[in-house]
Amino acid sequence: MVGFCAAKIGADSTIRAGHANTMDAPEKSEKRLWLFGVLIAPTAMLSHGLVSGTLSLLLREQGVGLARGASIVSLLTLPFVINFLWSPITDFGLRRRNWIMAAAVVAALLLVVAFHMQNLASPAAIAVLFLSSCFGQLVLVSCGGMMGLLSSESARRRAGGFYQGGSLAFGSVGVFVISMLAGRISLHALSWVIGGMVALPALAALAAPVQQKMVRESFAEEIRRIGREFRRTFLRWEAVPYVVLLCSPLGTGAAIGLLTGLAKDYQVSAHEVAWINGAASLVLMPAGAVMAGMLPVRLKSMVGFLATSAINAGTLVVLWVGPLRPATYYVSTMLFLFTIGACYAMYTAVALEFLGDSGKSGSARFSIINSIGNGPVTYMDWVDGRGYALWGPRGLPATDAVLGLSASGLWLVYFLLRRKK
Repeated sequence: MVGFCAAKIGADSTIRAGHANTMDAPEKSEKRLWLFGVLIAPTAMLSHGLVSGTLSLLLREQGVGLARGASIVSLLTLPFVINFLWSPITDFGLRRRNWIMAAAVVAALLLVVAFHMQNLASPAAIAVLFLSSCFGQLVLVSCGGMMGLLSSESARRRAGGFYQGGSLAFGSVGVFVISMLAGRISLHALSWVIGGMVALPALAALAAPVQQKMVRESFAEEIRRIGREFRRTFLRWEAVPYVVLLCSPLGTGAAIGLLTGLAKDYQVSAHEVAWINGAASLVLMPAGAVMAGMLPVRLKSMVGFLATSAINAGTLVVLWVGPLRPATYYVSTMLFLFTIGACYAMYTAVALEFLGDSGKSGSARFSIINSIGNGPVTYMDWVDGRGYALWGPRGLPATDAVLGLSASGLWLVYFLLRRKK
């Protein structure tokens, strides 16, 4: 609409012989778009099911305050932002589907180790959980590199819908199971349950199309190829709006994990949290993601992302102004969960549009884009926690809603002015 579609360099064309990809031909890949909803499961269990989903609940059960818990959650989401520091290894050595399986198993084992420590809020436990989260990010960027092969915008939209729908669905299963078991079994036993939910879904990578290996090139030629790919993705004026947009506090979903800790202030029990934030979200968030993935391609990804983000921020106004009662929590949380699924699907569409085709460095470039987009998740976890610390239960949703609506409004005005111009 405003000239930003130049980001789709190579996105609407098949892979040429001189630009071999690390996966099978696009025709074969695009018949299995649903598979991306399963491949992302290990990261979903870690990031949404545990770190941003139920960790604040587990910490509060151990006597850790919500403000302190929000700080720990914010720290453990940092790998979502800095994963570009180690994620490029998934473009080399093992095939990307093998990276998914290996990274998931290591992340699960580290998680078990952390839960066997005396206190989850201890520095040692936090450090091990942090490392587990780092390995979990290798699954995510491997999926991103594989999606970069898709040749058409409609296929990318659908893949993004399945990818986010699967992520949210498996994450919701994690929230439900962990919430139901919290306080009923020991943390040691719970760690094996969570570890299994992280590691076992990675076996679905065996069903992914077998990747083709890159054509043998000298080290210098590979470096030049990677340099060209990075330049045409990032070093152009059209990249600036993407970067600024992804850094904005829009559709972050940071409140997802904090809402489980906020439930107590609205007289909602842990059992009810399991059903609302776990079971209900299992339907609501994937439904929102899949529906957003089906939006017409003529609706630009950026505009779709802004619209869904504004609606999502508006759902928290119910928690902000409503009475501190269970009904308020139920209504606002369910609306929030449905709309955040749509936000995530449109975010993936923006990220893939920014990426272009995968080439040799697809995972590395996707990790950078995803790191930029996850920056707001990390700082909004902290900001929302400060809102609670300063103004109490209403302060958390108020802070998130005001920032989200303000940012969405400013960007929509910008787009309208550019279009008129």
